[in-house]
Amino acid sequence: MKEIVAGIVAHVDAGKTTLSEAMLYQSGALRKLGRVDNGDAFLDPNDLEKKRGITIFSHQASMQFNELKLTLLDTPGHVDFAAQTEQVLSVLDYAILVISATDGIQGYTRTLWELLAHYQVPTFIFVNKLDALGADQQQVLTELQNELSTNCVALDLDLQNDVTTGELTAETYEEIALCDESALDELMNTGKISDEKIQQLIAQRQLFPVYFGAALKLTGVSNLLAGLEHWSKDKAANADFAARVFKISHTDKGERLTWLRVMGGTLRNKTVLLDEQKVNEIRIYNGVKFTSVPEIRAGEVAAVTGLTATYPGQGLGALVDNSHPVIQPVLNYALEPQEEDIQACLEALQQLEDEDPQLHVTWSKNLQEVHVQIMGQVQLEILRQLLLDRYQLNVSFGKGHVLYKETITAQVEGVGHFEPLRHYSEVHLLMTPAPANSGLQFATECSLEMLSKNWQHQILTSLQAKEHLGVLIGAPITDMKITLISGRASNVHTVGGDFREATWRAVRQGLMMLKATNQCQLLEPWYRFRLTIDQSQVGRAMNDIQRMHGELDLSTSEMRTKQASTMTTLTGTAPVEQMQAYAQDVQAYTHGLGQLECFVEGYRPCHNADEAIELAQYDPVTDLDNVPGSVFCAHGAGYPVQWDQVPQAAHVPYTYSHK
Repeated sequence: MKEIVAGIVAHVDAGKTTLSEAMLYQSGALRKLGRVDNGDAFLDPNDLEKKRGITIFSHQASMQFNELKLTLLDTPGHVDFAAQTEQVLSVLDYAILVISATDGIQGYTRTLWELLAHYQVPTFIFVNKLDALGADQQQVLTELQNELSTNCVALDLDLQNDVTTGELTAETYEEIALCDESALDELMNTGKISDEKIQQLIAQRQLFPVYFGAALKLTGVSNLLAGLEHWSKDKAANADFAARVFKISHTDKGERLTWLRVMGGTLRNKTVLLDEQKVNEIRIYNGVKFTSVPEIRAGEVAAVTGLTATYPGQGLGALVDNSHPVIQPVLNYALEPQEEDIQACLEALQQLEDEDPQLHVTWSKNLQEVHVQIMGQVQLEILRQLLLDRYQLNVSFGKGHVLYKETITAQVEGVGHFEPLRHYSEVHLLMTPAPANSGLQFATECSLEMLSKNWQHQILTSLQAKEHLGVLIGAPITDMKITLISGRASNVHTVGGDFREATWRAVRQGLMMLKATNQCQLLEPWYRFRLTIDQSQVGRAMNDIQRMHGELDLSTSEMRTKQASTMTTLTGTAPVEQMQAYAQDVQAYTHGLGQLECFVEGYRPCHNADEAIELAQYDPVTDLDNVPGSVFCAHGAGYPVQWDQVPQAAHVPYTYSHK
């Protein structure tokens, strides 16, 4: 029997959980078909999920369809919980991307598509709600091909019959052949394309099968299941044990669960992992119910008890940890505990951070405040409710502030020197601007004659060992490439930690050099928004967007061509700092009929950088954890050298001009 793990992802309200319910029912795993709006959906068991009508946490279900054993992972659809969706992607064999036939491709759909590409997850597409008024199958297919990939190909054109397996039409073969040159050769030589070749194209993300239906009415669901059975492939597994953690949760009894997928070998009960931590119990969940098993083998998903130091993205056994998540929070809120004990609030939030590390819970000694980082208002409301329901803590949060980042607009050679008595190291780093939203890249172009491989490795490790802060307001740096180009060690005095000190100082010294010439730049997060309002309110909305320093995608005349009935949709971008509270304004002036959808598109230059820098009152020279100066040695003693004097004092010549 073929066994695969598939995850369902979608923009909110596309019908993702409804499709999960329909698949479970159609396969016989459920006897009764639940509904999200009735609060009895199998994969929305949490009280908060029932109340909100949205998926907040990922959930597991199992089903069998003919010769396919399918483990299904349902994920949150709201953009505020995108980080939890991202956690699941690294353990999937396949994804099912659900698109609403009436809404088409939304902004968050593109974010999901990019995440699926980032994690290289083969993807089936299900176009839902085809029974709705105005839904056009061909129109949606054309939109998929134009906006996601030209390799989106419909494999079930007749919803009345199961046509997923068996011979495809000549037209479908021709469309598949356009996805790959070897498939075209096979078609030309044999008149068809083998099932094995089509499976391979799907597994390699060169072909994206598209299915159509209406999950609420069970239309097209059996075709999708048959397609998953016929066109998916089992993954080969290694004999050595390997597993990936994708979720941490806590039961009502306080048990800590580590959710993982075994990628190789076998995980047995009582196995000792991670510094003498023992697996106490292995549970296979199906909704809220579970079965205890003695072991799980490669390909299976389970929750285990007994592990206390695990975290999402962690690799166990032969697997290394995932890289940093793509989705990052953009808002920072301070907790206002009211009458509650601040220590109890901190401990509760730290347990929630255990489940969602992206909360980044911190305690500010100076302000005597607890801070959390989140994606948006819905997540904040859920967080407040979780604290009340789970820990009986009634709290509120102050006004949110955006999380800024910093970058550079010119190239610079940064130098760090660390030479207190009996220590020695010097590092030269070339820091160059990188494309927007590309993060940090580290490289070396230093000869082995200048620095040995061991020292170069220590420098690159040091670059990745901490979050480097900018010199404008002390925000994390991003969008730059940092390359080791030269340096010097001492055969007598250099020890392990010396290059860490020199490396960190080199980053800060380079930033200070650029700050002196106004070539450091403050960045802020921007939303991509979709605002639906009555056409009589367009003028008001356009004025608001202009006031918020936002940008519209279309002119007024073009916008009116997109209206349905008397409603008009405006799309564009705006700073998060300006638009984060705008949803309440929209609800007020549209009397609840308008809708604002926002998702973080990325970081751009700050619209009010001077004001933000002045407000921060950050002094980079007095930040003792991020020192820009260096330490040199003379007459048997170390002495400090300020950052602007380092070029004259450096022992290794500059590769690039510092003037």
